[in-house]
Amino acid sequence: MSTLNHKIAQEAEPVYWSGVFAMTLCVFVLIASEFMPVSLLTPLASDLRVTEGLAGQGIAISGALAVVTSLTMTSLAGNINRKYLLLGMTVLMALSGIMIALSSSFLIYMAGRALIGIAIGGFWSMSAATAMRLVPPRQVPRALAIFNGGNALATVVAAPLGSYLGATIGWRGAFLCLVPVALIAFIWQWVSLPDMTGTAGKRSQGSMLRLLKRPLVITGMLACGVFFMGQFALFTYVRPFLETVTQVTPSGLSLILLTIGVAGFIGTLLINPFLQSGIYQTLTGIPLLMAAIAGVLIPAGHSVWVVAPLLGLWGMLATAAPTGWWTWIARTLPNEAEAGGGLMVAVIQLSIALGSTAGGVIFDSLGWQITLGMSALLLLGAAALAGLTARKTASQHDD
Repeated sequence: MSTLNHKIAQEAEPVYWSGVFAMTLCVFVLIASEFMPVSLLTPLASDLRVTEGLAGQGIAISGALAVVTSLTMTSLAGNINRKYLLLGMTVLMALSGIMIALSSSFLIYMAGRALIGIAIGGFWSMSAATAMRLVPPRQVPRALAIFNGGNALATVVAAPLGSYLGATIGWRGAFLCLVPVALIAFIWQWVSLPDMTGTAGKRSQGSMLRLLKRPLVITGMLACGVFFMGQFALFTYVRPFLETVTQVTPSGLSLILLTIGVAGFIGTLLINPFLQSGIYQTLTGIPLLMAAIAGVLIPAGHSVWVVAPLLGLWGMLATAAPTGWWTWIARTLPNEAEAGGGLMVAVIQLSIALGSTAGGVIFDSLGWQITLGMSALLLLGAAALAGLTARKTASQHDD
């Protein structure tokens, strides 16, 4: 009888799928804004009279501000209604696009990039906690997968769309095109999101330092961080690998990169049943499979017929994995999802920076084989840490 009552109570809970999709559109614009400069660096640098390397620091500053914001958002936000915080992040995103498009100097451009970093850090740090307020607990992994689908779609289209728009209406016009989409996301969120009062007064929204005193949180965050290090140690340099080792043609390169992106989008659509049936098996299995792919690419890297499908599978697994880790946050820290989400954003951003930097140094100094080998070892380490996290969770439940 209690089970029936629980089921009826769950069915009676309000569900805001429109809000989930409104936030997904916001995620799409956020990620497209973050990576738009990649395909526009040359005209952007020329117009602002700086080197391409200096212009590229616009991506670094957005990442740095995302880390700072994610670590401080929960404590600074206090009891502010989370709906208005999300709307504020969307406004910052629109202002960023306007500032960058109208920038008359490199300093204004960098200020615009800083704004998008704040929006990214704030938005992602609240994503798991927001999903938990929009849908019933069983539907949270699906909502997070939809969020990540916006991420995956933006990753697929941001570079080619930026390149096309830059060639037709200029780099400033490309950034301005993001502004009306941001405004649509703002209006949609305003209409579809419920009021979500802050809970900073509760102990549940305590500091991240207290979370780091828990062995389960430390192990899980390490597993997540090592996974992203292993992923980006390889993926950041997949283009030079394809050009110099596999020796693909320019059209072949575009096709493989598109395959990786499309496969990633499909991965976010398929992962939910796996997370429902076994979250830790999924979080362990993904890095194991990716480590195997990195290992096979070392002897088979010269064959495009082997490399292309393997990288497609890599894209499917790698893009789906963040949904798994956000679901882990929602399940492990249901009363501290904002603090846990902020900590995870910081861990992911720092791990991407460490992994891509280490991969670049090794790629240049020791060669591509060692880079792929390091990626495989890191991913094996991530799988081992995910397994350890599973054991710690099981022992907690036994206690």
